[in-house]
Amino acid sequence: MTMPNQPQQPDPRIQPPSGQYASQPTGWQQSGGVPPAQQPKKRKKWPWVVGAIAAIFVIASVSGGGDDDKPSRSAGSSTSANSAAQADAPAVEETTAAIGTPVRDGKFEFVVKGVETGLSSLGDNPFLAEEAQGQFVIVTMTVTNISDEPKGLSPSDQKLVDTEGRTFSPDTSAALNLETDVAFWDKINPGNTVTMPVVFDMPTDAIPAEIELHDSMFSGGVTVSLR
Repeated sequence: MTMPNQPQQPDPRIQPPSGQYASQPTGWQQSGGVPPAQQPKKRKKWPWVVGAIAAIFVIASVSGGGDDDKPSRSAGSSTSANSAAQADAPAVEETTAAIGTPVRDGKFEFVVKGVETGLSSLGDNPFLAEEAQGQFVIVTMTVTNISDEPKGLSPSDQKLVDTEGRTFSPDTSAALNLETDVAFWDKINPGNTVTMPVVFDMPTDAIPAEIELHDSMFSGGVTVSLR
């Protein structure tokens, strides 16, 4: 006799796996869906940041390490050293040349020969004679061209200073009454020496102190004492 179909009973001798080896259906298996796509793992950035910072410190230490061997000097020590050097240096005194001493400015060498003061007038020619506003002072000098080419010289470039520090310019028209090798602006050849008296009109109570001799109006000049 044929038995009707009955559901098979599991074999009691076969036990399903248990514990950590038991297979549990996942959510997508239970729902019968498709397994979700795996998300890519994010790479950690902190190792790169740490490495970059370490590299910066290494470069900085190498760049600054070259100065470690150089002796350091503070501003105070430098100033003290300069002050000590200046104190040890011999003092340089500015001196003024005396009458009869050769002095040079630019292309000329000057030698002051003498000073004449207290003259009220100059000249015997009625058309050239000059009367002083105060007193005429004449400073006579020789001038030598020490260059290798002709050089112009003018009495008007010279200056007289009195004992009060006042500066006086030459009276070139009064100088026409004197015997001179340089009247106004004459050229002197190389190696030649000329005599040049320079006339100044000063107050009667003024006392000449020194004369500034110039190669030209733009030169630095050199000072000769007249006292």
